[in-house]
Amino acid sequence: MGMPDTAHRYTVDEVLAFPEDGNRYELAHGELLVTPGPMPRHQLLSARLELTLARYLDHAGHGETVFHAPADITWDEATLVQPDIFVVPPDEVTNDWRTYKTLLLAIEILSPSSARADRVVKRRLYQAQEVATYWVVDIDAQTVEVWHPEDERPEIVTDALTWRVATEAPAMSIELDKLFGGLPK
Repeated sequence: MGMPDTAHRYTVDEVLAFPEDGNRYELAHGELLVTPGPMPRHQLLSARLELTLARYLDHAGHGETVFHAPADITWDEATLVQPDIFVVPPDEVTNDWRTYKTLLLAIEILSPSSARADRVVKRRLYQAQEVATYWVVDIDAQTVEVWHPEDERPEIVTDALTWRVATEAPAMSIELDKLFGGLPK
């Protein structure tokens, strides 16, 4: 006989009512995910990625479609995520996070406190929500896991990361040695 599920399941409204305390609160099917504020190297890497994406997207005709956390992305009353960086179609860009439903790219940068959530819980959620491409960036290993909705295993990128915003758009390439180079330990 199995054990009953007695863990409290949260709703988006409950989480949004939490007081500001410096932690990031997210939900995956009602499961509460809590992570502390990011470390400086996380923020530096995030800024590098966002700037690279912004330049590429502007050149590809999709300017101002890249965003970063905090951003309350929801698909239902039991799901609330804040990807470190994400890209949406131009027609979903409004002043209301509730309109942001189609993530063309979602990026999470691993930290010791977020590895399980990013690699397992949020990855499954992003796949179920048909997030087109999901990058799990591992600063320590200097690799990126690339996931798509149908993938059972990630592509592990160790040299150059490529992505395109649309089929007709040129591809973007990011050399990982340059991306990770010079980050504080």
